[in-house]
Amino acid sequence: MKKLVLLLAVFAVGMMSTYASNLNEPEEPKKMLRSEIIEKLQTPNFAIEQETTVTIKFTFNSEGEMVVLCPGCKDKKMKKYIAAKLNQKKFENPGERNKVYHMPLTFKIS
Repeated sequence: MKKLVLLLAVFAVGMMSTYASNLNEPEEPKKMLRSEIIEKLQTPNFAIEQETTVTIKFTFNSEGEMVVLCPGCKDKKMKKYIAAKLNQKKFENPGERNKVYHMPLTFKIS
């Protein structure tokens, strides 16, 4: 019985350490990608009337170009702006190919 308890304890500690190590994914590539997206969306060609948060859904193709799947907003001007600024644009640090990303962005009043 003691061996079984010891075995379960070792198994539990092993699982916790494995789980904890998977949570610590490198955040630097995500931050760099986010910075590039913000840079491309920096100056909209229309006035933003109220602070708006959108969640952009996108992926990358084999050439490292972003493919915007869903701009994440209802405003037609903003959808068109996001698609024009990001869709089929090359990025220095693209993410994984064919992986779907969700990134929340906040547009502030200009």
